[in-house]
Amino acid sequence: MALTLKEIQAKLLAQQANKDRAKTGGFGGDNAVYPFWNNPEGSSATMRFLPDGDETNDFFWLERLIIKLPFPGVKGQNDGRLVEVQVPCTDMWKANSCPITAEIRPWWKDKSLEDLARKYYKKKSYLFQGFVTSNPNKEDQEPENPIRRFIINPSVFDVIKSILMDQDLENSPTDYDHGRDFYLLKTTKGGYANYASSKWAMKERPLSDQERAAIATHGLWNLNSFLPKKPDDAHLNAIMEMFKASVDEELYDPDRWGQFYRPNGMKIDNVSNGGSNDDVVQPTVRAPSPAVTAASILNRATAKAPATDDVSPPWEDSAPVTTSSASDDKPKMQTPDDIIAAIRRRQQQQK
Repeated sequence: MALTLKEIQAKLLAQQANKDRAKTGGFGGDNAVYPFWNNPEGSSATMRFLPDGDETNDFFWLERLIIKLPFPGVKGQNDGRLVEVQVPCTDMWKANSCPITAEIRPWWKDKSLEDLARKYYKKKSYLFQGFVTSNPNKEDQEPENPIRRFIINPSVFDVIKSILMDQDLENSPTDYDHGRDFYLLKTTKGGYANYASSKWAMKERPLSDQERAAIATHGLWNLNSFLPKKPDDAHLNAIMEMFKASVDEELYDPDRWGQFYRPNGMKIDNVSNGGSNDDVVQPTVRAPSPAVTAASILNRATAKAPATDDVSPPWEDSAPVTTSSASDDKPKMQTPDDIIAAIRRRQQQQK
């Protein structure tokens, strides 16, 4: 059976999205992500959140957990430039499953290790999508698809989620006919950007004809496509090797880890950025279910929401890069247990 015009458009968009992700190396880096952190102080951006294209997602956001691994430089390079590798925290898929988080948990009880524990603690952020209807910061090149993605930190997320706590709210804020705009206000507190004054619009606003046309043409992002892949055993071993090397202040070794994870923007010869078909971003054209009300979202959020005890998330958006397995001449990887044991021996020697 021949595809309809909309199905052809969605398929072409998915293919182009996959190519864009291959160029940037993961779930970010393209200009679909709205860089609101670059907005001037005292400005206000108006955003309208949309549902997730994945109908299995109970919410209109997804949580992202990332761990940053700093290195004093790259092996074989003499510029002495500090680099940072971002790796996924496996708590995203199963609570209390992250070996790095488990390893640093007792560090918090030792004052001499608190700063080190904080350095390797998981960074939490949230993925949303929607329109930017008022942008105080003129971008050099706005994307053709006006449906943007947002990377929101926990403090702003609390403001976004607060509307669901209002017992008088009848409709989801992402409802096409009875939703609401969100005003992201940027101020400064203690020398740092502050968004605590952000708020929801008091009145409902139906989506405009142009906004509805954009959804019909481009579809909704499948937010899960912009999370890093769940690490398999080989990737988890590489994560723990890098964790040990980072704690030991060793150089990042592209020969050992470049096929798994690498610093954002770093190019390595003979290592491909290409992804598999699993990486394809699937735009989905759909209308929100009439059953999705503010109360139903609140009930699910209060039942599932984890504690928000993390430090602020990163504002840059990068992703792990995955390719085929290492060649036989690469150094043999230790198991996570071996690496953790080595870290503990080092700590004992330093006492």
